[in-house]
Amino acid sequence: MPEELVLTVARIGFLVLLWIFVFTVVGVIRRDLFAGVRSRLVAAPRRVGAVAPGAAAAAKVRKGRAAHQLVVTAGALAGTKITLGEQPITIGRAEDSTLVITDDYASARHARLVPRSGQWLLEDLGSTNGTYLDRAKVSGPTPVPLGVPIRIGRTALELRP
Repeated sequence: MPEELVLTVARIGFLVLLWIFVFTVVGVIRRDLFAGVRSRLVAAPRRVGAVAPGAAAAAKVRKGRAAHQLVVTAGALAGTKITLGEQPITIGRAEDSTLVITDDYASARHARLVPRSGQWLLEDLGSTNGTYLDRAKVSGPTPVPLGVPIRIGRTALELRP
């Protein structure tokens, strides 16, 4: 009798653990699949703050050094170059991304680079593991300076002139 009770409790415990695992996996897959949909439903991006004194002079100096290429500097696609135009650049594992990365830490629709007012803004699209500009986590549209690494998992990218 006690052996039957122990066996029944072990079976029920195993089933509970199995269902917890199944729900966790489904939640991660759901979050990854619908990350792009969620980003489109979010309100318009915040405006970049007012220009600080002296920033206009710095912007004039930088105009001659506008970004023309996105270069993968680390990861499986190191050395890949994308010529920048007027269209946004999407980054992620999804096949319809501009830059398809096979990094285990990248979401299907991970991040986007958007040209705005002569500069490129980096946006995280609700990724699971986050997008980093240098060592700072990107939480909203963030201007990307030339040569500063964008990190998505093990992949690093830079804007170059």
